[in-house]
Amino acid sequence: MLTMLTMKFRFIVVAALITFSIAVSVGAQRTKKSGGGAKSIHIDLSKEKAGGESAKFLSVVGNWSIVQDGDKKCLAVDGRQWMRGQPAGGLAEKARTIYGSRHEEFIDNVKAFAYFPYAVAKDVDNLTDGEISIRFKLVSGQLDQCAGILFNLKPNGDYLTVRFNGKEDNLVLWTFNKGKRSFVKRGSENMPLAMNQWHAMKITVNGQKLEGYLNDKLLLQYDLAEPVTGKVGVWSKTDSVSYFDDYTVVPASK
Repeated sequence: MLTMLTMKFRFIVVAALITFSIAVSVGAQRTKKSGGGAKSIHIDLSKEKAGGESAKFLSVVGNWSIVQDGDKKCLAVDGRQWMRGQPAGGLAEKARTIYGSRHEEFIDNVKAFAYFPYAVAKDVDNLTDGEISIRFKLVSGQLDQCAGILFNLKPNGDYLTVRFNGKEDNLVLWTFNKGKRSFVKRGSENMPLAMNQWHAMKITVNGQKLEGYLNDKLLLQYDLAEPVTGKVGVWSKTDSVSYFDDYTVVPASK
């Protein structure tokens, strides 16, 4: 009788161990398939001080600050004084913060892009493959009503941006190269968005393949000339007043 109970106990233990091993194996496979190795970076602005510059974003061009929007704090660009603004204050120091001693060419190109405000995410050292998502709200703008994702920012100041313009109702990829802005590709269809409401934008980069989404709808597909690598951030244009929140970067799992 004792022997039978012992054998039964051993059988239960072995069965439990097998079940546990299978569960661990399945869980590991699911983690691998879902890209569990990728570390998501979500920029939290909740502890920022409203009215001042962000501690999470480095303003390079334009007037950027933290504002209170309802019960949340968000990053805002105020382009109403863009003709006076030019590059942000302390540009040389900020350029050195981003790219060390290699900053002279960076500054020259920034001055050439002075009509296009942007701020760099401090917590993201470099993005190659992966995705960037934001929420944005278009508040006002007589000339433009723009919000965009800046990426592939190089030590010389060149970069790419995917932006939405409420004056044109479209999602567009632009390249900024050696002081020149060039149109690359427009989204597959126009998509009017309501002012003073939050919307979602996302880009994904896989090698040289770029996709752009607006409110979860795929609108833009393009094969870039070369793989992406560089700093990332947020972007605007001329007199736009726009809010940004929920900035999230998910690097591709290697």
